[in-house]
Amino acid sequence: MNRRSLLIRMVGLVSVVGGAWWARDHLLWPRPTLNFASGGATPWMPYARGGAAPTVAVRLGGREVAALIDTGAQYSVIDRAFFAELPDSGRSLFDMPLVAYGVGGGAQVGRGTALDLELAGLSVTGLRAAILDLGPLASSAGLRTPVILGQDLLGDVVLALDPARRYSRLVDRDAFVRPADLAGVPVKRAGRALTAEVTVEGALVEAVVDTGASSLLGLNRETATRVGLLDGRPQRSGVSLVLGGAARTAIVEARTVTFADHLYRRVPVGVFNQPPLPNFPGGLVGMEAFTGRRVAIDLGAGTLHVSRPLDLTMG
Repeated sequence: MNRRSLLIRMVGLVSVVGGAWWARDHLLWPRPTLNFASGGATPWMPYARGGAAPTVAVRLGGREVAALIDTGAQYSVIDRAFFAELPDSGRSLFDMPLVAYGVGGGAQVGRGTALDLELAGLSVTGLRAAILDLGPLASSAGLRTPVILGQDLLGDVVLALDPARRYSRLVDRDAFVRPADLAGVPVKRAGRALTAEVTVEGALVEAVVDTGASSLLGLNRETATRVGLLDGRPQRSGVSLVLGGAARTAIVEARTVTFADHLYRRVPVGVFNQPPLPNFPGGLVGMEAFTGRRVAIDLGAGTLHVSRPLDLTMG
């Protein structure tokens, strides 16, 4: 399996949670407390797992595990089986039933917990997380990330990424100094997420910036139809990791895609089924869009900065 086909097969990666919408979103979800050890930032942390999506080692309940850093996830999540293995002191519950929908359209009902965890140079207390079955995302046969760090945590920091070196860093907003070679990308706030304009063969799409998704672009079926990708051109079948399992997706090739002043040619685009919910994102821009570029994402301030690519075209 070549690298590109692997990324496309994982287009649903945290589109699972990256596309998650919660029926109880209007209820109170307190912000966590973040304490940086020094300098208002973590050190540069190597990715804890293989693949394009950023992962980081965290210590939780006396155990060190990998957590997925996901700007597309509305809330942080802990895998149900892993949660059950934590000591009683690490398994507090609060009575707030939650309904989560993923890209595949399936739903799960879960409960919530408050977590205390540590990263290199950062302690986080009172991080509320949904308890869900993450399936292959958490299993030893999959990504092995039983924890997902979502917008509830990432909204209070700047996420700096260096995908080429496979490093990430979390920086206190007041301590962040933007490198001079990072330029702003026009984005909009959509709740706590960021959306950016993408063109697909000249058609405009608003897509969520989703570090949990590996591939360059995924579209729901309605959007893919609107922009003309389901016009009878060849399709192939892929498998996406989704909430609690795996789902088949259609993969079609877009002749051109543009994002952040960059032109990509012959882009495989995963087409996923949309859950029966309003305001579900029409598209997801994943980590392949940042290949060869350093990134700074500030969900709280609603900004995205990237370095310029070395080349004007890819594909």
